[in-house]
Formats: sequence, C-alpha cells, structure tokens
Amino acid sequence: MLAAILAACGGGGGGGSGTATTPPVTPPPVPGSFADATVYSSAATASLATPNENAAVIASHIQLNGAQFNYTATTGHLTASDVKTGQASASFFYVAYTVAGADTARRPVTFFYNGGPGSASTYLHLGSFGPRRLVTTIPAASIPPVHLVDNQETLLARSDLVFVDAVGTGYSQAIAPNTNADFWGVDKDAAAFRDFVRRYIALNKREASPKFLFGESYGAPRTAVLANLLETAGVQIDGLVLQSAIMDYNSNCGVLDPNAISCEGYIPTYALTSAYHGRAAAVPVDTLRNFAAGAYRTAIAAYLASKVAPPPAVLGQLSDLTGMTTLVWQQNFDMQPGYYQQNAVAGQLLGRYDARVIAPAGSALTRDGDPSLTVVNASFSSSMASYMAGELHYSAGSAYAPFIDIVNRWNFSHDGKQLPDTIPDLAAAMTLNPAMKILAISGYHDLATPFRQTELDLARLGENASIVLKNYASGHMTYLDDIARRAQQTDLINFMNSVTVSH
Repeated sequence: MLAAILAACGGGGGGGSGTATTPPVTPPPVPGSFADATVYSSAATASLATPNENAAVIASHIQLNGAQFNYTATTGHLTASDVKTGQASASFFYVAYTVAGADTARRPVTFFYNGGPGSASTYLHLGSFGPRRLVTTIPAASIPPVHLVDNQETLLARSDLVFVDAVGTGYSQAIAPNTNADFWGVDKDAAAFRDFVRRYIALNKREASPKFLFGESYGAPRTAVLANLLETAGVQIDGLVLQSAIMDYNSNCGVLDPNAISCEGYIPTYALTSAYHGRAAAVPVDTLRNFAAGAYRTAIAAYLASKVAPPPAVLGQLSDLTGMTTLVWQQNFDMQPGYYQQNAVAGQLLGRYDARVIAPAGSALTRDGDPSLTVVNASFSSSMASYMAGELHYSAGSAYAPFIDIVNRWNFSHDGKQLPDTIPDLAAAMTLNPAMKILAISGYHDLATPFRQTELDLARLGENASIVLKNYASGHMTYLDDIARRAQQTDLINFMNSVTVSH
C-alpha cells in the first residue's frame, strides 16, 4: 500500500561536473556572511553532536513595483528543543526575510515548507512568494535558461517570510542522541516543526505577531497536525494556507490500491484537462462537480460494492467529458490518475503535477515519469545552491539536499490509522482557536492532489466562513504559472488582511 504513496514537490536533479582551467578566486567575505564548516548529512543514522545557531545576516533589496524595497535575509540554523523535556532534538535550516523597522506586533510572520515527505522548501522558496523567483515557462514543455528575477508577487511587503527545511533535507539534521530517521514520521516530524516555530518566535520576539503556516502537498497535512500541536502548546496561529493539499490519504484513490476507493475526486480534473488539450468540450466546473457527486458517485458506489456494471448513460457522459471511449471507461470505471496520465492523449505523457505539460512518450522529458517536474526540477536544485552562495552569502561544509527519497521509510501512521487523516487535527486546532482561518489553494490540472478531493475533505468540517477555497488554472505548484501566481498573490493578501485587520 505504502509503495504508491504520493511524493510531493521535489526530486533529484543536478548538473554535470567539469574541470576548472584556472584556480578559483575566493572573494573577500561580504559583511554578515557566514561560512559554516559543519558537514551536514541526510543519512538516516546521521546526527549532530555540536549544533550551532549561527547565521548569515545580509542587508538586501529588490526592485518592487519600480521602487527599491529593502529587507534583511537571515540564513542559518535554529535548535528545536522538545516542548516537554527541554532537550535539543533537531537543528533546522531556515532562511528568513524580514523588514527592518516594522511594527512586529502587527506585522505577520509566515512559515513556509514543502512536503514529500523528503522535500526541502526549494520550490516554495524560489518559485512562489519569496523576494527572488526562478523564471519558468509553465505550462510549456520546455526547459528555460536558469534565471532568477526580483519577484513582483512576493508577499514580503505584507509579511515576514520564513522558509524552513524538514529534518534530513536541505541542511536540517537531528541532534544526538536523535538521528534523522527518528523524525521521519507524521507525528515526530510535526512535533519537531512545532519546536522550531516556538524557537523562532522566542528568539525573534514575535509572540505578538500574527502567525501563518503555509504548507504544500504533504506540507498541508503537516500543517494540520502542527497547528493543533502549536495551539496545544499555547502558540496562537492565526491562519493556515493549505497548498495542493492531501489532508486525508485514505480518500485519495491515487494513493491506495486500484479499485479500493472511488476516484470521484479526480473526475473534474480529468474533464478540465481533456478540454485543455482539445480532446473534449469545455464544461463549467460546477457542472463537473455535480456530475461527479451525483450520477458518477451513485454508479461507482455500486461498482465498488458488488461490481455492478456502470450505466451506459454515465459511461457516455464520461466519454463526452474526457474524449476517451466508452469502452475505455467501461474497463477503467474507477480510473486511476496514472492511467489517465498515460492514456488521455495518444502517444503522449501528461504531467502528474501539471497535466497541461505534455511530452511524447519515451522522450527525454518523460524520463522522470512526469514532464511537468522534469522541465523545472534541475533548475530549482541548482539555483538553490548558487543563490545561497551568491546572494544569501551562506555556505556549509556539504552539499544542500533539495530532496531525499524517504517516502517508503516514512511512518505514515497517525491517530490510529495506517495512513493519515488530518481533518480531525484541523477540527481540533479550530476548536482551540475559533478565530483561526484557513485558505486552501489548488490547481485544476493537478493529478497528484486534485482540487475536488480537497474540497470533499474540507467539507467534512461543515459550513464554515473561516474556510476559503481558491482554485486556479494551474497545476500542483500553482505559483509556477505566471497568471495563477498573480491571482494567488491577491488572494493571499486578502486572506492575510481578513485575519489581521482586528489582530
């Protein structure tokens, strides 16, 4: 069962090696820079004997809306100490962007992290709302030149931003006697993040600041567990952003064995993607929701319970919506996302993270099984290393780890279930803090964590004005699409304003 579990944003990637023709020139250190001699390791058994809380602290600026915008970048480590024992447990690597002179009692601070499990915060850091952004050509199936630009959609004018890496990723590592693998599970991971957030808040005197958690993919269920743990520990969290969430692994048919549960949550994504590729007529999203929750839900329930043959009318509707034949749907009535990805367009492989990205089957762009990841992954991995050295002026004695392959080592059990269902954690956190608000963000063309399944999962919390859902014509990393990122920035600012107006 666990072998098919979703891996969130991130993956391998890197460049070739070359031979220098001239000796490297070492420039004089920039004021505030930090050369950390520590060798960090992503190995399961690795641990640090002597962690540090040193950091590079660099005054920087970008051109924002035609004017210079000044900020401070702090890059280094903080020690998370267990809330119960007070013992140091993990050394978290983070990059914080702050604005000097701001009223910290009113200025929000937002904590960002990707998922995986096994992903550092690289995609959110250099792709979404930090001060610098890597240019992409999504949804085009091409690899653009590596180019960092001042990010006009940064949230830094509205909130301080803290990008943090999970234990074993980036430069984050367990502190002896703990090992990295001790934190590779739902509960231990979230508890360590809790202790990092507590340490950051205490060290930087941000107790009075409005606080937001921003988790992507697996980072979204982490956010639910983390919010509950923080509230229980007396740390008030004002808002949660759930980016491309998989809140309940047990409800996503792409996680479990085929024909185990309904793929209803994927049907609207299949239809919207087929329309995008010209294989079917465009249909309003609400019509797709109603069909999936109506005729398809009734028919798939009977099919899964006792293999009742799908009604011809439902098969015909599915064919019309996707451009795939009624015979294909009859044979794959509970169609898995992997099957759709490979068969929706003949001879082509659709992207898993963004199904708008398409490449010929067997071509170089399909080598990772996901062309939408292949076109961006290596650029993000290489850019993070050069960005830290060239702009953040931080270096360590080892290479940065943007992704480690630990999905099959992860302990997904949580709250008595083999796979996590974190909707109860959200409910508990909102009970502890009724003022907490939630913004769920999804892409219409995400074949990993479909927007409709997120809607169905969050609907279990009932009608609640504190929960806002926003969907965009994009993929899993919605912000890689220029149009979607601009819309998302507006929605995030509105969300933050709704939370902080009375703070």
